[in-house]
Amino acid sequence: MTAIAFIGATGMLGQPVARKFIQAGYQVRIIARNPRQAKKLFPDTEVVTGDLRDPTSLLSALKGMDTVYLNLSIQQTEKPTDFHTEADGLVHLLAAARQAGVGRIAYLSSLIMRYQGTNGFRWWVFDVKQEAVRLIKAAGIPSSIFYPSCFMESLLKTQRVGPLVLLVGQSSVRPWYVAAHDYGQQVARALRLAKDGQNQEYVIQGPEAVTQHEAALRLVAAYSSKTLRVLTMPPFLMRLGRPFSAQANYGWHITEALNQYPESFEAAQTWAELGRPETTIERFANQYSPSIDR
Repeated sequence: MTAIAFIGATGMLGQPVARKFIQAGYQVRIIARNPRQAKKLFPDTEVVTGDLRDPTSLLSALKGMDTVYLNLSIQQTEKPTDFHTEADGLVHLLAAARQAGVGRIAYLSSLIMRYQGTNGFRWWVFDVKQEAVRLIKAAGIPSSIFYPSCFMESLLKTQRVGPLVLLVGQSSVRPWYVAAHDYGQQVARALRLAKDGQNQEYVIQGPEAVTQHEAALRLVAAYSSKTLRVLTMPPFLMRLGRPFSAQANYGWHITEALNQYPESFEAAQTWAELGRPETTIERFANQYSPSIDR
């Protein structure tokens, strides 16, 4: 039985992926700064204390693990000079993984970070994410790196304020929205297929391409737990707030990338090897989203 250490299991994307690993029969060990919170979410799963700021705690937590899966993120309030889990923390993690004899690094990356350098766009967050991929590939440990499109969960979490799903501006770009449930299933299969010493890279895309507005309107129409509606903000409002709010600055940059990145279909190999995702926006709204509201 493959033993997987999981960092970032308590978040929006971490929970469904960790549950897929458990369902797939992996021996999962959750590494968390707050083990009590993690144990509430995963009462039947091993939980140990570990902090990406503390290399010693990571070495202890990784002992005996075959693979470590990383679900890391940069918070909207972070500044370029702060400690970043995908930069400083990743350096600590890779050093501990080598010392502990971990055989594989699996990492949730991003498809949209490719927008960096297009149309004069430059954002330090994307620099960090691109550097994270470089560090993992240079670490001397076999890796499995996943580049997902937009997650359906973001419509109900990061873009939601109360009964409103907030969008900024109009865009004709059509991302291939994917549910974290499907993503987790594909990752579980990828790790099952990985051969010793093999590196893997997969683009993760959902079953269909739709604009952000189409996705939001369809989700709101199908959502039965609560009454929601879509609100579209003019981009200049968020741009005005950039000098005064780190969250507004983050929101402006990520929105610019989301609205402009010309995503095309690249998941043919992923679907052939890992299975085609089946969760539509309507199915997500009815089957998976109620747990997000808890």
